[in-house]
This record gives sequence, structure tokens and C-alpha cells, in this order.
Amino acid sequence: MSVLVCFHAHPDDEVFITGGVMRQASDAGHRVVVVTATDGALGEVPAGLLAPGESLAQRRRRELEESTSALGAHRVVMLHYPDSGMAGTPDNENPDAFCNVDVDLAAKRLAEILAEESADVVTIYDSNGGYGHPDHVQVHRVGVRAAELAGVPHVYEAAINRDHMKRLLAANPAWTDDAQPPDVETLGLPESEITTAVDVSAQIAAKRAAMRAHATQVGDFGPFLEMPEEQLSAAFGLEWFRRRGAAPDSLETALPL
Repeated sequence: MSVLVCFHAHPDDEVFITGGVMRQASDAGHRVVVVTATDGALGEVPAGLLAPGESLAQRRRRELEESTSALGAHRVVMLHYPDSGMAGTPDNENPDAFCNVDVDLAAKRLAEILAEESADVVTIYDSNGGYGHPDHVQVHRVGVRAAELAGVPHVYEAAINRDHMKRLLAANPAWTDDAQPPDVETLGLPESEITTAVDVSAQIAAKRAAMRAHATQVGDFGPFLEMPEEQLSAAFGLEWFRRRGAAPDSLETALPL
């Protein structure tokens, strides 16, 4: 049995970028651990969703547990750093926000978990955090340092495949007809920098179930919940990574579990 640790910034991040490999690893008999850096308290929430006296952070913790259960996780750890908010917002200035914490101090906390679990593989984000979110960028910094401290042999940067996204948008113009198309050039990594593409189409049902668990994030997941399986697989049936230290021409189809 190998141990996969997935380090994310917020509750719900696990679904898009590593949900399939988590379920795949768990189904193959490996141990899966999810570590979430922040409480996600700065996310938006639909009116009337929270129970009386319930905070958004409390609700997102429950959603995280339900989602990661659907994805086969055996342990969930929250580091409880304050959410930093989107780039350029006043919350970025909070000295206690995750984006501003000392990297070595945060890395030591994560490294203790990695060492306790004898992690074989840890997933983080690429150096731009996918799309520049301050907490995602900090996950990269902290994750790299923690893996060094704990001696984790395999570090994978989960990433959006920029060229794949361009192809999807070109093939599905209706996705951008009623909205401003995303600036794809700022997303993820070009295909030439991706070392690992994992086919998780067999885990699409689990990913959809994990999306449904995050009711507070309906703005993010709502468009995908009723999407036909063929379209959902086209969008999320592959998960992409850049393995740190890999040769430029590397091409893998699985994590080393």
C-alpha cells in the first residue's frame, strides 16, 4: 500500500484537480489523505443555505468531509489558516491569512503530517496556483518545502492543461456565449510542460458526487451538475500534473502508487 497526500488551499479544491486520482488510488487499495490549508470562510454562499448559527467555515468543513468521502479519502486534516480571498482584495493584507504566513513554519506543520503518514506522493499546485489565487500560490511554496523536510520522493504539481482548455472552448462555443470567456493564457500550464496525464473518466460519477457535496459552491459547480456524462468526461476525465524533477520529455499516465 502506498500513501497519497493531496494538499489543497480550500474546501472544494479537491474535486477539480485531484478528485479522480484520489478515488482511483483509494479503489486500488492505497491510503489517501487530504490536507486543506484554509477554512474557506471568504467564499460566497447562497442566501438561506446556512443553518441558524452556522458559520460558512463550519458548513464548508462538513461539505469537505462529505466530498472527500465520495472520493475515497481515509483522512482529512484542516490546518485552519484564514482564507486570503481572491488576488487584489483587502483580505490579502490580513497578516494571519494563509498567503502571508511564514513558509517554513507552515511547511513544518505539513511535513509532520507527511512524515506521520510516510507519504509516497504529495500533490500541490503549480507555481502560479492554477490561476494566480494567493492561497494556491502559497500551497505551492509550502508544499515544496514540506516535501523537502519530510523527504517525500514524488511531488506532483496539479495543473490546468491550458491547451486542453483552449480545445474545449473551441469545441463548445455555447460555454462562453453568455459570459466573458476566461483568459485562458493565464490559466495553468501549456501542454508542453505537463509530464503526467491520468485518465480518470471511470471516476466521473465520484467527481460529480463530490461536486454535489459542496452546496455552498453552487456558483462553481452548478453548471456541471447536470451536464451529460460525455461532456463531463471531456471536461474532467483527465487530470494533469507536472512532476517535479522530471525530464522535459517525460509522459506518464499514472502517479507512482
